[in-house]
Amino acid sequence: MSRPNPLRAATAHAPQDELLTIGQAGEYLGTGERFIRRLVAQRRISYVKLGKYVRLQRSSLDAFIEAGRVPSE
Repeated sequence: MSRPNPLRAATAHAPQDELLTIGQAGEYLGTGERFIRRLVAQRRISYVKLGKYVRLQRSSLDAFIEAGRVPSE
């Protein structure tokens, strides 16, 4: 009998909060990798370090978009 994987269960319930690579985050925002790397270097967006790899949560990118939203009049 195998035990359930808590990481798989968490991603199954929250697909909007998946971890994206720098390239995937750039595609999601419609920008290049360089812009995403600059956001990370300036700590303007939260990120996750997995060893030597940097990953961004989709919810962090959505929060960044909302913070930059300018309301209409």
